[in-house]
Amino acid sequence: MRRVFEILGSSLNLTWQEFKSHKVRTLLSLSGVAFGIFCIISVLAAVNSMEYAVQKDIKALGSNTVYIDKWEYADGGNDYPWWKYVKRPDPSFDEMLMLKKKVPAAANVAFNISTTSTLEVGDNSISGVNYYGISEEFSNIQPIEIQQGRYLQQADFDYGTNVFVIGYEVAVNLFGNPEKAVGQLVKMKEGKRGLVVGLIKKQGKSIIGGWEYDNSILMPVAFMRQMVREKNSNPVIMVQGKETVPMAQLKDELAGAMRSVRKLKPTEDNDFSLNDIDAFSSFASDIFGNINKGGWAIAALSLVVGMFGVANIMFVTVRERTSQIGLKKAIGAKSSTILTEFLLESAFLCIMGGLLGVAGVFLLTLASSAVGFPVFIAPSILALAIGICVLVGVLAGIIPASIAAKMNPVEAIRSK
Repeated sequence: MRRVFEILGSSLNLTWQEFKSHKVRTLLSLSGVAFGIFCIISVLAAVNSMEYAVQKDIKALGSNTVYIDKWEYADGGNDYPWWKYVKRPDPSFDEMLMLKKKVPAAANVAFNISTTSTLEVGDNSISGVNYYGISEEFSNIQPIEIQQGRYLQQADFDYGTNVFVIGYEVAVNLFGNPEKAVGQLVKMKEGKRGLVVGLIKKQGKSIIGGWEYDNSILMPVAFMRQMVREKNSNPVIMVQGKETVPMAQLKDELAGAMRSVRKLKPTEDNDFSLNDIDAFSSFASDIFGNINKGGWAIAALSLVVGMFGVANIMFVTVRERTSQIGLKKAIGAKSSTILTEFLLESAFLCIMGGLLGVAGVFLLTLASSAVGFPVFIAPSILALAIGICVLVGVLAGIIPASIAAKMNPVEAIRSK
């Protein structure tokens, strides 16, 4: 073990001496490795961070949940048959009530309508606020954390009372201090007035859009139907399956129940869409996996270039130390020891290049707020980068190190 540490120490010292003696040459040669590691870590860190944010937003839509809509939640593209979907009937509140009785696999069934409008308090008015009219089981599918005040109660849903909970940013824009929102009477759409009974805890920006609670108000669906027509307000039925129920079973039961509710004949196609939220999660994972592959391709090219640069340094180093190698072998150094020292020196050089790349990525993380989501570097990614540096170093140094290990000591000493 002591001998191993001696070899490691000697290789590290020689690497540092090489760097100090030829700073510019070494840095230029390591630039390829640095760029390659920068590409690998930056792509993996950015993609992993984005995927984490996107998956978090998707999960916020409801785990093990199906959204029943007339629209198919798929990538539009040129082949999206919108003319087919636009003719379908909208989901309705009454259908939601019937599904509660007809789908044993469902743990929660909720209804939601939405629109965008203004809010007014005195002379202060803000526009572009998301109005959500929801049923009582909505919060079971979409957990909502109340910072101050209370959430909607069963009596509010039963009687359609004119109360609502308000998003954090809406409260800030209306009242300045969000803590002042609860208890305020606010003028809403169509001149209706509503009482703020709760403040939703700040959520932050969503990558995929989602519910955007910070810029929203939530009220009983019965109260919102006094301001808007249900079918013109993006009605959606949300169904969350029981934990023990597979998604396939839930969708089968929903399809059968919806066909029964709408009295569709066996020969008729479904006039509704069952949008599986969990399927979006898998789809997103596939997309990010392909992005990672592209990053690896770019990084691999950079690492190959960097590997040739490190190999060039090692060839020059072997030539400059030929006499030293001869002396070491003359006093009993084994060929394996010489080989190991040069391989370690090559690996250390690549690690130095990798550290430059890592430094660049850390600078990237400091500016991550500009991209709308925090970028973080997982320890596993750093460990992977170090492993790649060592591998590249060994591959780059194997030929020069083999030449050094096979030198004849007498000829090596005379070469000077």
